Amino acid sequence: MIDIFSISTNELVAKMRSGDISSVEVCKAYLDRIKKYEKDVKAWSFLDKKNLLEKAEEADEYRKSGKPLGPLHGLPIGVKDIIATYDMPTECGSVLRKGISGAADAEVVNLIKGAGAIVMGKTVTTEFAYFDPGKTTNPHDYTRTPGGSSSGSAAVVAAHMAPLAIGTQTNGSVTRPASYCGIVGYKPSFGLISRTGILKQSLKLDQVGVFGKTVEDVALLAKILIKKDILDDDTIHYAADEMLEVCKKGLIFEPKFIFYKTSSWKKISKESQKAFEFLLKEFKNNIVVFDEPSYFKDIPKYHQIIHETDMANSFQDFYKKSKKKMGKKLVEAIERGLKYSAKEYVDAVDFMKQSYKSYGEVFEDYYGVITPASTGVADKGLLSTGSPELSTIWTYMGLPTISLPLLSGENNLPLGVQLVGDKLDDLRFLASANWLEKNCKEKND
Repeated sequence: MIDIFSISTNELVAKMRSGDISSVEVCKAYLDRIKKYEKDVKAWSFLDKKNLLEKAEEADEYRKSGKPLGPLHGLPIGVKDIIATYDMPTECGSVLRKGISGAADAEVVNLIKGAGAIVMGKTVTTEFAYFDPGKTTNPHDYTRTPGGSSSGSAAVVAAHMAPLAIGTQTNGSVTRPASYCGIVGYKPSFGLISRTGILKQSLKLDQVGVFGKTVEDVALLAKILIKKDILDDDTIHYAADEMLEVCKKGLIFEPKFIFYKTSSWKKISKESQKAFEFLLKEFKNNIVVFDEPSYFKDIPKYHQIIHETDMANSFQDFYKKSKKKMGKKLVEAIERGLKYSAKEYVDAVDFMKQSYKSYGEVFEDYYGVITPASTGVADKGLLSTGSPELSTIWTYMGLPTISLPLLSGENNLPLGVQLVGDKLDDLRFLASANWLEKNCKEKND
């Protein structure tokens, strides 16, 4: 029997395609992991084991027919529980949506099914994908947070309860959980992946991301999801078919990166700071340390105005009818959102374009920006999902980001390295991330 947990998802897909291992065997292996660890990690909000194995059997029979196979044929994938599925509940982490399913699959679900993948089940999210935590714990330490809001999506991959998972990010909801859980979390450039059928917080900020074990694994899934959707006006036509190949091929020239000791640097623990100092020393020929641009300090304020104003609009019906059943942090954010003026909102939106226009020139000379992916290792306790502040600037500007599990902090817990790329330069960006991942591994071997 192949040890599916010791190989990459790309390798697993290849072995399934060749018939070396069946979809049923793969799904049973993951179900065994779920049986062993789910009681402690609590990352699934819905899982139908019988349905999963039936879909796996169908996939195996189809493969034996000799008909053309999709690039993810027979592969089980976890889906965040704010992403609509017509045959599974989409509860958004809220009692207000208990047992409610989507009228149709979200576009990203359609795309992975079209590629032959199987939706394993729904992964836990914070309430309405904001800050009030769900039940999920960190697979590395059950007393710590897995991050949010894509808590379950990160945790199922980290605990080897799924090979890949889909999440979303409006502030730091892919990057931070990936960092805390010690996996790869990739959020593409704004506009590359459709949000049709996904809970709307903010059309200006909502973005879909993916979780996997390696850069090449997230590229395998992301290239399936990147597609123009006429129902999501913010999506664009983008040639992503060669994303995995470009990622594997690597870079023509050795890359140069910028490292920012942002205003959040002082909040990072001493041990985590030491880990990043070590990284800078190891890659001293590739990384230049700069002070962050002065206008970065205004971005968190503008991000908050857009985020909370849009949430107040998106969740107004829930707020009016069921405020007392909603989480405290969510209610507070909605109430702040109701108070911003039209001018404040317009100024915050206008500054998006201005800030990127000022910043985009950086990528003419550098392949990307390196920063911590979080303010440290996963926080102790389950009442908070940690701070997203290391992601806010990049989400606001719509830049591609990826958290790489390259470092360790206190208690040998995972500490993510965040790489940021230029907008719509995602193919080269992932190749750069792959270079960093592989070279860091070589230096540690």
